[in-house]
Amino acid sequence: MDANQELLNGLLMELRRGTLVLSVLSQLQEKKYGYSLVQSLEEKGVAIDPNTLYPLLRRLQKQGLLQSNWETGGSKPRKYYRRTADGDAVYKELKNRWQEMAQSMEKLLEEGEA
Repeated sequence: MDANQELLNGLLMELRRGTLVLSVLSQLQEKKYGYSLVQSLEEKGVAIDPNTLYPLLRRLQKQGLLQSNWETGGSKPRKYYRRTADGDAVYKELKNRWQEMAQSMEKLLEEGEA
């Protein structure tokens, strides 16, 4: 891999990392367990490694944006996550800011093409 490709890969990783919190919060308006969340994100084009997801879920829970509970009634126990009221508010604000930034970026990119 040449230096430019390595640089590009690093920049893409940074860009992607910045969207993961919003991506995860967007999927947790209803309860989901970790593996179903991975699948849901991947179906929508957002690949996430479980080794990235689970620490992120724990951090968001510690920050009060998610709540979790164990359900043991099925074939195996599963820990389900869902946004809290604070998580809903933060998600809404992040979503609005993302949409504003996306519009601004679109304008910048269009100018760059001219």
